[in-house]
Amino acid sequence: MESRELEIGGRLFSGCRIGTQHAVILLISGRKGNLGCGYFSVETADRVGDRLAVVTGVGSFEEMLEAAVVKVSSAAAACGVVSGMRGREALEAMER
Repeated sequence: MESRELEIGGRLFSGCRIGTQHAVILLISGRKGNLGCGYFSVETADRVGDRLAVVTGVGSFEEMLEAAVVKVSSAAAACGVVSGMRGREALEAMER
């Protein structure tokens, strides 16, 4: 497992990378919102009320920030996050 601090848009985020036998799980977490890889479930985020945007086809934190969002939890959508926006934009919107 790798954990590191990331500065995005002047704010600090925590990045977590976990390798499994068949995949890499990536999560960038802020005070209010989360950007996850395709391993994460929007349905679960909705059930618990978390702000989550999901990007797919990524292998690094940097790729996550540039990738297009493909799924959005209801709480993230309420912050203005929509499918198609870049991961960086989604994180910034969820932290406002």
